[in-house]
Amino acid sequence: MRKPVLTAKEAVADVADGAVLLAGGFAGAGYPMLLFEALANKGVRGLTLVCLNGGQGEVGAARLVRDGAVDTLVCSYPLGPADHVVREAVESGRMRMELVPQGTLAEAIRAGGAGLGGALTRTGLGTRFAEGRDVVTVRGVDYLLEPAIRGDVAFVRAHEADPWGNLHYRHAQQNFNPFMATAAKVTIAHVDRVVDDGFEPASVHTPGVFVQRIVVEGGADGHPA
Repeated sequence: MRKPVLTAKEAVADVADGAVLLAGGFAGAGYPMLLFEALANKGVRGLTLVCLNGGQGEVGAARLVRDGAVDTLVCSYPLGPADHVVREAVESGRMRMELVPQGTLAEAIRAGGAGLGGALTRTGLGTRFAEGRDVVTVRGVDYLLEPAIRGDVAFVRAHEADPWGNLHYRHAQQNFNPFMATAAKVTIAHVDRVVDDGFEPASVHTPGVFVQRIVVEGGADGHPA
């Protein structure tokens, strides 16, 4: 089944208030910027945003936080280039933040995409992070049970797509994007280009069955250049 190639505005038009949004990338690398900006322009509210960090400056995820669109931020690295935006939102009480170790966050998302109930990890045992979490004992060893994470929508950044939605990533795009793509009801891929003839099977990093919409880098509206 061919997947629609849309403008960024069209692709995010039905992202609703209160949605759980997964967003791939590693800081500013492999980051679905067009989709973030289109969603910010839409003016949504009440989002739960799951991503590695709080964004860059005042764009992308940081713009959503700045504009009051995010009620809960689930991340591993909240500060850095967007620290003033995230800090103000948390300290003012208008946004809740949940910190999750990076590997644990990745495994929880992967578990969500795989249909599992959660991931077992020893990271955080005996610390404040373990408070309120279930402990599971396997062969005499204790683990924290981190519940699986699934989203209503995933924003992912890839290098190429084919008409059927198969994705090929380059370099840092492989950070979080492949997990995010499998763990949401609707996955929107921001790509550099669409390859009309498709890929060799070994070049497919995310199968098209997980992708519902494609947005191509290019003009202001996300149309191909």
